[in-house]
Amino acid sequence: MDTPILRAEHEEFRRLMESENARLEEENDRQNHRIAILEKSVQQISNLAASTEKLATNMENMLKVQEQQGKRLETLEGQDGEMWRKVTGYIITVVVGIVIGFIFTQIGM
Repeated sequence: MDTPILRAEHEEFRRLMESENARLEEENDRQNHRIAILEKSVQQISNLAASTEKLATNMENMLKVQEQQGKRLETLEGQDGEMWRKVTGYIITVVVGIVIGFIFTQIGM
């Protein structure tokens, strides 16, 4: 175990270590690049999720407003129908009154 190594063996070992270190550094660079891409993707997904949440909230608010407008529209449309029913009722009342008045005048009352 205590035998010294030759200079050539040392140089060979040094070259192997340098090539291994270079390979590991290249691999680290590739991994760092992939991690940066993943981080960017995660950020984009997070932004998309936040935007989707805002969109859902806006859609919910729009639905509430649309329901309120629908109720108001029904009320407005109902007013015209109600007015027509009142006018028709008054006309029928007048016609019935005229008919009853005519009958009473024929009877002599």
